[in-house]
Amino acid sequence: MKRFLESPYVVEMVRNIAAMYAHGWDERNGGNISMLLTEQEVSDYVEPASVLRTIPTGFTEPFLEGRYFLVTGTGKYFRNVPYDPADGLGLIRMTDAGRRAELLWGFSDGGRFTSEMPAHMMSHAARLRADSDNRIVMHCHPDNLLAMTYVHDLDERAFTRTLWQMETECIVVFPEGVGVLPWMLCGTNEIGVATAEKMRSRRLVIWAQHGIYGAGRDLDEAFGLIETAEKAAGIYMKIAHLPLRQTITDEGLHQLEERFGVKAREGYLD
Repeated sequence: MKRFLESPYVVEMVRNIAAMYAHGWDERNGGNISMLLTEQEVSDYVEPASVLRTIPTGFTEPFLEGRYFLVTGTGKYFRNVPYDPADGLGLIRMTDAGRRAELLWGFSDGGRFTSEMPAHMMSHAARLRADSDNRIVMHCHPDNLLAMTYVHDLDERAFTRTLWQMETECIVVFPEGVGVLPWMLCGTNEIGVATAEKMRSRRLVIWAQHGIYGAGRDLDEAFGLIETAEKAAGIYMKIAHLPLRQTITDEGLHQLEERFGVKAREGYLD
């Protein structure tokens, strides 16, 4: 049987973790990723019946029963994961209606999954109901999006419109807009439920004064969503204190809808 450490799932996860750290999005142990895998993908590398140990999750999500996830570990520094993936990552199977996770590989130092597990798993469930091909939930702390939550109205329509107006690509990349939550205590079921509710109709959810959640069909999509929103937020933070002479108009945004075959969130354009 091939080693899971050498699987494309671990290789791609490590590659994206390194890129996120290089971008400055995941200082210290800030940030986490979870990747949904099928039993067929997993069984090529590990024996599904060989459970190393069982870890309580602290929440319930029956929709994820029996599903497999590769997840980052709690307290793990992203800069160290490429040097020892089996310590910083774990392969788990959800069981007991989501109340427990069976560890099949990883967390070699006796650790456990990210403290943001409720938000990850509840978001996976919400996105899978909207898009059965969704596989990734990614959380990080991009500087400019974080800064923007201190100075910009947190109304979701206003926040989304500002991002759309900063860069031509934004409405094409995330036409459904972004969800925004006010500051909440992290690592709780409450913030998990609130994030999942937003994820039902969006792939980006901003946690004010904390960071962002992105979801996608693969790591490139989730990473690209966050990268695009962060670039737009960076432009905004550079010009927010200056008099605005021109911007992308709603007419221009409608033209982008037509040109790229996307539909802006209902009611977000005049």
